[in-house]
Amino acid sequence: MPGRLAEDVFRAMLTAPVYDVARETPLEAASILSGNLGNEVWFKREDLQPVFSFKLRGAYARMARLTPAQLALGVVAASAGNHAQGVALAAQRLGCRAVIIMPATTPAIKVEAVRRLGGEVHLVGDSFDEASTHALTLVALGLTPIHPFDDADVIAGQGTMALEILRQRPRGLDAVFVPVGGGGLLAGIATCIKHLRPSVRVIGVEPADSDSMTRSLKAGRPVGLDHAGTFADGVAVRRVGDLPFLLCRETVDEMIRVGTDEICTAIKDVFLENRTLLEPSGALSVAGLRAWSRGRSGLHLIAILSGANLNFDRLRFVAERAGTGERRESLFAVGIPERPGSFRAFCALVGKRAITEFNYRYSGPDIARIFVGIQVEGDGEAREVLETFRAAGYLAEDLSGNEMAKLHLRHMSWGFSPDPRHERVFRFEFPERPGALLQFLERMGPDWNITLFHYRNHGADVGRVLAGVVVPKRNEAAFWSFLADLGYAWIDEKDNPGYRLFLN
Repeated sequence: MPGRLAEDVFRAMLTAPVYDVARETPLEAASILSGNLGNEVWFKREDLQPVFSFKLRGAYARMARLTPAQLALGVVAASAGNHAQGVALAAQRLGCRAVIIMPATTPAIKVEAVRRLGGEVHLVGDSFDEASTHALTLVALGLTPIHPFDDADVIAGQGTMALEILRQRPRGLDAVFVPVGGGGLLAGIATCIKHLRPSVRVIGVEPADSDSMTRSLKAGRPVGLDHAGTFADGVAVRRVGDLPFLLCRETVDEMIRVGTDEICTAIKDVFLENRTLLEPSGALSVAGLRAWSRGRSGLHLIAILSGANLNFDRLRFVAERAGTGERRESLFAVGIPERPGSFRAFCALVGKRAITEFNYRYSGPDIARIFVGIQVEGDGEAREVLETFRAAGYLAEDLSGNEMAKLHLRHMSWGFSPDPRHERVFRFEFPERPGALLQFLERMGPDWNITLFHYRNHGADVGRVLAGVVVPKRNEAAFWSFLADLGYAWIDEKDNPGYRLFLN
């Protein structure tokens, strides 16, 4: 049975005045995806809200309860973008000042949208947590904080979406998939559904690199992350809220984690369905639904499309990764004999399959290293291609799941270190903002010989660098100290097959 907190939140959502600014969004059948998955799928179109995101519901539900004195002083909110727009529009309707603290990594489309709505934007820090810490300092000035998820009224406002879903689908519903950042939306929807139709499963979906709710439910307490991945910036939260955690612990049936490729595939799914381009966090639930549906059929499923504030620059990255996410493209590293006719023999093995890319660099008199992308129909054909190459006597690796290969190798000119025995290779990720790359380089020791460096901008995502360094023995302690103090996520790639085949 739901506890007192859940009862209070449910009662609050029944009277939340969200429709002063929000609209009841449609529940649309996704016929193409339904046919592909063998389940009946519907999309809850929260991307059609006035600010292109569900966040308006919770922001207004909270701000509508402010006193005239509080409204006169104004509000402050920390947000990666969508909550900020909700707060700014709510403030515009209520006639109050809104100060919005946003991470410096926030996509420009969200920053400009907040400013157009009259919000006073301050860009602070590289993450939601840093922005949130700064926002708390402004409370001393009399501004009322409007938290994006750890607030009972905000949670109740988000839960009004579930009231709509249950009205729109009064029967024949097996599961609802909900994107999760701080947990406010999941808590609101799960609280409502478990009050009114407890047989319906509520399944939260998180990025694999921002899985605080999954870890928290497993641990039985809120768990903070050292780093939160920022590709799905709308859910890039290191720690879920205390109130959402308490509600989700009572009401959520299951959590699913998905990767970047799966999210990109989901963005493509929605585009093919209705020609809408969702932001990564907006398509998160579709990615989770896809993953959960494998091996299941005949079910009635709903995915919440939570936002469409996509930075246009990310489209190139999304399109590139969607192919590997749905296993329509596989990437292979192949070593073939360095002699006349080898390319022709290799292409004969590929047959009539489409080659999506072909990269070659001379690497010695005996063997040629090839990085090739091939269109396939799923994992089965990818394995068949790999086995074909190996049966022909070629050294071959499937690199389709290799992040270093997808982020760096396919865009590089290859070569080899003059001191390969002592070269160390690391993959770094840091918040993408002006000056971030220079700051990264300035922190590297002057005595370290950089043997490899590849950087690529991914459109307001994170900066991604592949770096090779040769560190003198006398500086090894300083190098490991540098890694420990860097504050950026890093991965040692010395054993990566892509590095071994093309760079070492």
